[in-house]
Amino acid sequence: MQLLLLLSLSCIAQVKPFRFAQLTDIHLNPNGSGPTEALMRSIEQINATPGIDFVLVTGDLTEQGDSHMLHEVKNCLSRLRMPYHVCMGNHETTWSESGCTAYSRIFGPEFYSFDFNGVRFLLFNTGPLLKMAYLESNRDHPAVIVTHYPLTEGDVDNWYEVTDALRRPGNVRLVIGGHYHALKPDLRYDGLPAILMRSNLPDDDGLPGYGIYEVDDKEIRAYVQRIGEEKQFVTSYTMQRADYDPQGHAEKYPDYSANEQFDHVSEQWKAQAGAAIYSSPSVENGRVFVGDDDGHVMAFRLRDGHKLWDFKAAHRVIGGPSVWHGIVVFGSADHNIYALSARTGKQLWKIEARGPVLGSVAIKDGIAYVGASDSTFRAIDVRRGKLLWAYNKLRGYVMTKPLVLPDCVIFGAWDNTLYCLRRTDGHEMWRWTGGLTRMHFSPAQVWPVSRHNRIFIVDPQRAMTSIDLQTGETIWRTFQSKVRESLGISQDGERLYAKTMQDSIVCFASQGDEPRQLWATDAGIGYEHAPSMLPERDGIVYASTNDGFIVALDGRTGRLLWKHKDGNSLTNTVVPLRKGKVLVTNTEGSVILLKARNVKKE
Repeated sequence: MQLLLLLSLSCIAQVKPFRFAQLTDIHLNPNGSGPTEALMRSIEQINATPGIDFVLVTGDLTEQGDSHMLHEVKNCLSRLRMPYHVCMGNHETTWSESGCTAYSRIFGPEFYSFDFNGVRFLLFNTGPLLKMAYLESNRDHPAVIVTHYPLTEGDVDNWYEVTDALRRPGNVRLVIGGHYHALKPDLRYDGLPAILMRSNLPDDDGLPGYGIYEVDDKEIRAYVQRIGEEKQFVTSYTMQRADYDPQGHAEKYPDYSANEQFDHVSEQWKAQAGAAIYSSPSVENGRVFVGDDDGHVMAFRLRDGHKLWDFKAAHRVIGGPSVWHGIVVFGSADHNIYALSARTGKQLWKIEARGPVLGSVAIKDGIAYVGASDSTFRAIDVRRGKLLWAYNKLRGYVMTKPLVLPDCVIFGAWDNTLYCLRRTDGHEMWRWTGGLTRMHFSPAQVWPVSRHNRIFIVDPQRAMTSIDLQTGETIWRTFQSKVRESLGISQDGERLYAKTMQDSIVCFASQGDEPRQLWATDAGIGYEHAPSMLPERDGIVYASTNDGFIVALDGRTGRLLWKHKDGNSLTNTVVPLRKGKVLVTNTEGSVILLKARNVKKE
């Protein structure tokens, strides 16, 4: 996740002794009581332990990020007899039917600080999909940094900026986190001392556990505490001085050498939104439309990136806006679906939902289709702003962009289900679950594609599936390439494109009753999990990645044509244009127009 820290810290405050506990990765789950029981046993033991001044709860509070379980976590934590402080984990950001608005409502800010006995604690969200954190502090306290993720490459997109910013004031004494469900003491984040604590969930011996820290003006001593046992000393960290070089630098920085290797690809312009962008742009009549994490929907001039207008919704815009005949339609986490004038940005109409609207909008023949977090999928007349029908039998929330076909509309939700509804009235034609048993395996972020009377999807169980359009029955399902949530189809409909989770882009035939791989290309993109699709234009297929690469390949042969790195954060589904131009948005908040010159296909 993109993370910018403005920190200037030094040590002049006097530290008085204190103790605190750390609970992490508690994963309360609506489908099982085990995590709740583990948490309550830990709370009971913490309450019975003398001298615990407060508790840090470092993320992954819930399994599914849902509002109900966040309330349940708070109910449990309210039984602590001392104050507690919470930061978010990836399960509160990646999977959140509220678009993370419920977390702030229940627990407060996603990033904040507090002082205790001469030490400043800074807590912030390092989740991978929803929020940048900007923290300011001063120079009069030693600092303990509290996150869920470790501040390392592969976990935080701009780890190098974060560690450089944290290191220079010389005040950070320890970075505390979780995420990996295992005790990892004596870590170093580019020199900064760090610890990852074990999960509160029962270990191999069936015992929940947590961390205890004892702090004085000389050191921080870390212990692991299992239920019913004596605490076990782990290690200690100095409080007296920085044991790293404040003037040092990150050990590694992102590699942009691909931009030199493929120097015929260049940025025509680059514009900046005010916050992260989590969706693909839309284009019409020389204007580019994007929405950002602060709730802004903006129009930029395609020719030069000049901002034309800016509309502000009350909450973040996660799903992409769509445009049709001069009308821009989008949903917001503020529970509304909006329509704006593409020319002026003036609001034309608004329809209220009963929950956040996180899905991307698809428009076909003047009708907008979009799913929300209120168990409802809607069809809306774009010109009149009139609700045509609403299907309200979803069991999970919607984030994807629907596939609109002549007779039906198809989309997935975070409930293990792919839905097919009749376009005219929203009548359910079929559901597909494919035997999926975990919410996290849902086909909820993939944009489905269709050809030969079949629907194709990929899902986080790392399978590609062909489904009969008329019946919803599985024709074939393959784990051959371990694809995840990214899919595309050639313009002639004969080839399916997908990313694997390690370097490769693969191509399968859309015909046949068995999966048939046509080619696989090692694109050198490393570990990959971005839910960005693979569009094709003029025979070139484009892929974008979680660490800022855009890759172009020959759609027929898989030959790598070029790579370009636009940053070091998640790059959304790109929009290919004429004459080798490509529109790009990313979670650094950038809107970029690339152009590739003299690209030759075989």
